Amino acid sequence: MYDNWFANGAVVAATLAAVMLSALIHYEGLVAVSQGLNRIHPRNPRIKVLYSILCVLVLHVAEIWVFGLAIWLLMLWPECGYLATRGSLHFLDAIYLSAVTFTTVGYGDIAPVGPIRFLSGTEALSGFVFITWSASFTYLEMERFWRRN
Repeated sequence: MYDNWFANGAVVAATLAAVMLSALIHYEGLVAVSQGLNRIHPRNPRIKVLYSILCVLVLHVAEIWVFGLAIWLLMLWPECGYLATRGSLHFLDAIYLSAVTFTTVGYGDIAPVGPIRFLSGTEALSGFVFITWSASFTYLEMERFWRRN
């Protein structure tokens, strides 16, 4: 299955593209969230917390969809691998695999086989980095807000 170097290269290229697009989404998204927090009146502390948490969750969902779409597109070329599961496979199964990989839960009911395992492994690392980045951002924003009060 790993004999086709074009397929292996496609997986590596798709992985790099998904990581770079997700990092760009995350960075630009956090910049926008930070600017949005500055526009919310200080008398609304709960709205600031709710706004920041919901925005960070939306960013993570967008990143999960980027990786899920990459998995789905790579599966169109059988040499890139497939997802082992019981029953038929749907596009949302690729999104589900992406979500459990991104969050490092990894239930194991759907497993990547072949070169696309590289994308899944890299997604787990990226998801961990993005989640901790969001936690740091949220902590720093809330600390700044609490310091003012």
